[in-house]
Amino acid sequence: MSRSYSRPKHTARFSAANGRWIIVAIVLLIFLVYGLLISRSLINPVQMTPLRLLTDPFLQLPTATSVRVVWFTEFAGLEHTVAYGNDLEYTVTATTTKLSHVREDQESSVAGQTETNPIYSHPTYRDIWRHEAEVTGLSAGLCLPYQVISTEANNQSVRSDRFMLCPTPMVGQPLKILLTSDHQLKPLTAANLQKVVETVGQVDAVFLAGDLVDIADRASEWFDSDEGNAFFPCLQGRAHYDLKRDGTTTRYRGGAIIQSAPLFPALGNHEVMGRFSMEQTLGAQFNDPIPQAVAQQRYAEVAAQVNPQNDPAVQQAWLKDHSFNTDTYEELFSLPADSPGGKKYYAVSYGDIRLISLYVTNIWRVPSLDAGARGRYRERDEDLMNPDRWGYGQHIFEPISVGSPQYEWLQAELNRPEFQQAKYKIVMFHHPPHSLGDNIVPAYTDPVQTIDYFPDGTIKAVRYEYPMEADYLIRDVVPLLEAAGVHLVLYGHSHLWNRFTSDSGMHFLETSNVGNTYGAYTFSNQKRRPIPISYEQTYKAMGDPNGLTPIMPSISPLMEQTEPQPYIASNDITVFSILETATGTVSSYRFDTRNPDSAVVKFDEFQLGR
Repeated sequence: MSRSYSRPKHTARFSAANGRWIIVAIVLLIFLVYGLLISRSLINPVQMTPLRLLTDPFLQLPTATSVRVVWFTEFAGLEHTVAYGNDLEYTVTATTTKLSHVREDQESSVAGQTETNPIYSHPTYRDIWRHEAEVTGLSAGLCLPYQVISTEANNQSVRSDRFMLCPTPMVGQPLKILLTSDHQLKPLTAANLQKVVETVGQVDAVFLAGDLVDIADRASEWFDSDEGNAFFPCLQGRAHYDLKRDGTTTRYRGGAIIQSAPLFPALGNHEVMGRFSMEQTLGAQFNDPIPQAVAQQRYAEVAAQVNPQNDPAVQQAWLKDHSFNTDTYEELFSLPADSPGGKKYYAVSYGDIRLISLYVTNIWRVPSLDAGARGRYRERDEDLMNPDRWGYGQHIFEPISVGSPQYEWLQAELNRPEFQQAKYKIVMFHHPPHSLGDNIVPAYTDPVQTIDYFPDGTIKAVRYEYPMEADYLIRDVVPLLEAAGVHLVLYGHSHLWNRFTSDSGMHFLETSNVGNTYGAYTFSNQKRRPIPISYEQTYKAMGDPNGLTPIMPSISPLMEQTEPQPYIASNDITVFSILETATGTVSSYRFDTRNPDSAVVKFDEFQLGR
């Protein structure tokens, strides 16, 4: 027997009303919960943002049984570790430090900042932590997988992909070494490094002859520039740079290189920051170093006020803030620190190679003689009565003349068994001893200042000259390297490719055209360097000022008006060089970014040896 029930009409109306109120209540509850979540996120946005590593890990300072693993985050974290082994069965805890100088400013390309969307109105510290773990107990010739893990205080963790780590290669082990310089977030850098990996595969180390970024204290240039071509992303295959050529846009990712190959840099002028400020833009600070001797004089005038206790640490900090510093470079990288200059110059053995990296660079100043130029050869007219605004010409940051601590250290290093017995002896620094480029002029020496006065005693002009006979590289350093049997001198600075060979067979390679060029100045192309007239010094307008003839590429030189050229100076063609230790061969490759589908061309090759 079945029964049927009919609901009274007033009950139906009552239930419908209840339903509407329930719906309204649910909606209000949703808005309430959403509002609470939003308010919590405003109070502590990190809780709402997934953890991320600011960089992949990269390798530093390998020894016969160990290697350092380094990475960066934007959170201090609870614990940071490296897991390694075939099954990642071993773990080592990292040491964490906070970078002290990195900042962003109104000129940073980061976090969506534009001229119409300003985020930073002045230099602002950016919180970035560096993590370094030393993996020990490694066996010669054996590489192992590794991964880094960073854990926050709430036990939320983030892991990197897996990469390979190795100790220093054994003597006799064949290696491929990338020789490069002057990355500086230039337009072709990501394409350059991507083509390295596509052409030769994974390299075993990177020798980088200075100018890693443009402004050393600008954090985004190292880590996450909105342009997509910051330093670490380009060398880790995580760039996203859109290169436009002839109406075509190609995105380049760089190359995943330093996660598994140690990086050995040298200091360039762009790793040096000038006088410290929290008001001036970072670019203005970069362009505002003064010689330490001038800072010493000014310190003597204010020492009683700024350092009444005569504390040496206070004195050193003041002098650094009022001259120049390389703090960010030194905080970023793990390098040998047993020279008088600490990390600024060092020597290291790597397989069959003994590498010496020197601190050879000066501040770059414009060559103009215009009244408004704070340049290589003069001070601005408006600054003549205000020495605090003088630039002091292209002054050298670290002495390397005979008798200087760096020269004495270099002389001793060249005589050590580790250097003398190495199969390949390489010296790397930034400033060119031989070049067809612009930046080799004037001579690499201390500026000689001349002050001209009007009859009433006011300053008429402040001029600088650079005696060519006092070029420290040509007069002091190169003869030392020749006598020690150096095979290769690697350098950069002029953003081109050219090479030279001395009468003794020592090779000079400038392979720094990774994104832009300052041109080549030769008798064949009749381009002349901007040089002053009516000065005592007669600077060379064309060719190599120091007397060597450039070597024509041995395989496929570029042609200009049917004539082969001994250089590559292009804003479209990028160059990289590879040293293969199995044969002692240095090969240079070029890639034309105007034709994204074109092949990479090996255009030069030579053998190390005497």
